[in-house]
Amino acid sequence: MASKKLIRKGEGSSLISIIGDEDTVTGFLLTGIGERNTKGETNFLIVDSTTPQKTIEETFKRFLKTPNISVILINQHIAEKELRPFINEYDGIIPTILEIPSKDVPYDPKKDTVLQKATKLLYGQESQD
Repeated sequence: MASKKLIRKGEGSSLISIIGDEDTVTGFLLTGIGERNTKGETNFLIVDSTTPQKTIEETFKRFLKTPNISVILINQHIAEKELRPFINEYDGIIPTILEIPSKDVPYDPKKDTVLQKATKLLYGQESQD
């Protein structure tokens, strides 16, 4: 009889985390990326006009330190307003930080410093878009 290998959730798996507006986070949660650990910490943060900047910064820093988070998605307008200095100083590969558009604010590649860094590394110059 063949033995079955049990796979336990959270062991050897990677998570995607998200910091965004309610519509964006809800959409991603509906795809199944949401997780709550034994400490009650989640891998997502819904940001609105009442969310303190300190909460956004602390959540971002926690995501960077969490070993099983591989990708951090951030609405670009939140990254621009609240997290730009932290994103600019981050030079790691994993977790990868990706700025994404929201329903109300379109994506602007000129404001995406991660994309600018990648373009400079790949092509030796900043994008000319």
